[in-house]
Amino acid sequence: MSVPTREELPSLPRDEEEPVFKEPWEAQAFAITLRLYDGKHFTWPEWAECLAVEIEAAQQAGDPDLGDTYYHHWLKALEKIVARKGLLSANELSRRKDAWDRAARTTPHGAPIKLGPNN
Repeated sequence: MSVPTREELPSLPRDEEEPVFKEPWEAQAFAITLRLYDGKHFTWPEWAECLAVEIEAAQQAGDPDLGDTYYHHWLKALEKIVARKGLLSANELSRRKDAWDRAARTTPHGAPIKLGPNN
């Protein structure tokens, strides 16, 4: 997977030259995005535009843009581009989000979150 450069995503939180993640889900959302990009499901300019729209909408809604909400915008953009490209239907995306939410709430702290066959 190719990691975006500072020029491609200037606001991406980084430490030296590598992306930094405060929570495991941030790294997972990042990795999913890169995997979909590498699979040619969208171009990098398409992704950057989708993310920029999400960040702008959040700022317009009052997000002070302190960097702590960056991956929330990233995840929203990822959900939108996946739906727009027809990779998952809105219903399937909602079902998967609900499954992850249920699994996260029932998983003991520190244990890996696992989805069962009915999720």
